[in-house]
Amino acid sequence: MSTPPQTRFAGRSAVVTGAASGIGRATAERLRDEGAAVLAVDRNGELLETLAGCANLQVDLSTLEGVAAVIAAAPHPDLLVNAAGVIVLRPLGEVDEAAFDTQVAVNLKALFFLSQALLPRIAPGGAVVNLSSTSAQTGSTLEAAVYAATKAAVLSLTRAFAHAHAARAVRVNAIVPGIVDTPMQDAVLAQVAALQGVSTEQLAVARLQGVPLARSSSAAECAALIAFLLSDDASYLTGQAIDWSGGLVMR
Repeated sequence: MSTPPQTRFAGRSAVVTGAASGIGRATAERLRDEGAAVLAVDRNGELLETLAGCANLQVDLSTLEGVAAVIAAAPHPDLLVNAAGVIVLRPLGEVDEAAFDTQVAVNLKALFFLSQALLPRIAPGGAVVNLSSTSAQTGSTLEAAVYAATKAAVLSLTRAFAHAHAARAVRVNAIVPGIVDTPMQDAVLAQVAALQGVSTEQLAVARLQGVPLARSSSAAECAALIAFLLSDDASYLTGQAIDWSGGLVMR
């Protein structure tokens, strides 16, 4: 991982959702270390308390009350990272309304309404990064079909918000992570292995066989890409979906 410039985001404020763990946490830490004043948002207050150097806000973003709480805490951010997400694994024929609604509420509804509220408040020169997933492009993990659908919708919303705010010089991009070492990834691997009747080790090996770089990514590596997209170094990028998959998806 590259050494972060200590002042790249000095004087800027950032909102990072899903900041209690995984890519969201690594991003909050990266932006903090590069000088940003970070509001770390998550519904897991216990894990948020272990994130030092950030202002922490425990809130449920799947509700409009939660969105309003973020706006009250950070009314005029310069940067926004929509990293909050949940996955409920079910065989296609066993997906019920609760599992469907939970994923749509967090992965799609929360991102939409938070972006709808905050983007007009972001000053020119600001930027947004949304988190999608390679599952949105492959569809091969059937147990994650609803999750994949919400992450495909994230790409569509990224383009819509990018068009809407381009004239104001506010950029909106997405990253499309593949296999990243996070607590969610560990849980997914164990659950999918159980549903498919194979060992976790067998499934882990099989998944990496499809990755040309033959390894997973760390959350910190992924956060470095997000920081780049938020920075002025990416000033001519908007409406893009950047694959971060070790070559699993190539264009």
